[in-house]
Amino acid sequence: MHITFHLTRRGAIQVLALAAGVANGTAMAQAWPAKPISLIVPFPAGGTTDVLARALAEKLTLSLGQTVIVESKPGAGATLGADYVAKSKPDGYTLLVGAVHHTIASSVYKKLAYDFQKELAPITEIALVPNVLVINASNPAKTVAELVTQLKAKPGAYTFGSNGNGTAQHLIGTQFENLTGTDLVHVPYKGSGPLATDLLGGQITMSFDTVTPVLQHIKAGKLRALAVTTAKRSSALPDVPTLDEAGLKGFNIGTWFGVLAPAATPKDILTRLNTEIVKVIQSADFRKRMGEIGAEPIGNSADQMAAQIRSETDKFAKLVKDAKVVID
Repeated sequence: MHITFHLTRRGAIQVLALAAGVANGTAMAQAWPAKPISLIVPFPAGGTTDVLARALAEKLTLSLGQTVIVESKPGAGATLGADYVAKSKPDGYTLLVGAVHHTIASSVYKKLAYDFQKELAPITEIALVPNVLVINASNPAKTVAELVTQLKAKPGAYTFGSNGNGTAQHLIGTQFENLTGTDLVHVPYKGSGPLATDLLGGQITMSFDTVTPVLQHIKAGKLRALAVTTAKRSSALPDVPTLDEAGLKGFNIGTWFGVLAPAATPKDILTRLNTEIVKVIQSADFRKRMGEIGAEPIGNSADQMAAQIRSETDKFAKLVKDAKVVID
């Protein structure tokens, strides 16, 4: 009789312990977020990544009931910010606003301190933003053909700016050179803000930045858009042809932006983040804001974003090899 009671009591203790563990895990999941969340932008303030992050943070702060802070950690073609998040505590409080640049970096850089596909978990893509070939309005060229004629007349005398070595803008510029037979000098910047400033000031000839940071300058007549780099025209610049239409057949590179977390982040937190972010992306006022900055909202599943990352990493590896772009 005594033995039976002892076993029952021990079993009860085990059951209670198990129940407490489950309750504790549930409480932890329910408690998230219990403090502010950091959205890491791997570029300086003022660029497309920053604009998208701030629009998202404002809405997420309301839906999650915790402040979502946007932090800039620029440098090394957006890889410093990605490395910071990859090595952050996987607790759902440090997230990366990643972009197409990160699928290029793995092929461009000889050594990266992180593995983008293994150390970061995709949550959802926020939007796709077309890149646009822009020149200073004082440049006499009115079409891509006229600009190419100008560039060919003085090989090595003209410059194109980018958001940094190994970014989409860098690769687009290199592709442009290869397809047009021109010889340009690449000038890397830490982000769109300083790049736009120098383009407006006439320090560089042209850039292939995303539509967002240059749209107001195009509308104000300070910069001239000659073509977009995507297969389809931009809804924000419907009168501007694609590079394909301008004679560079098959040209199709755009810039997507999305949210990622450290790979070991609990699945329930990743799922909650996807649900909340997609809800924001699908909201009418967020979509209206995206239209104003020339962005096309996405809001897909984590699996769809992961597939996009795999596909683009392979695509850009070939482009990088063909363009011979390598950074130590």
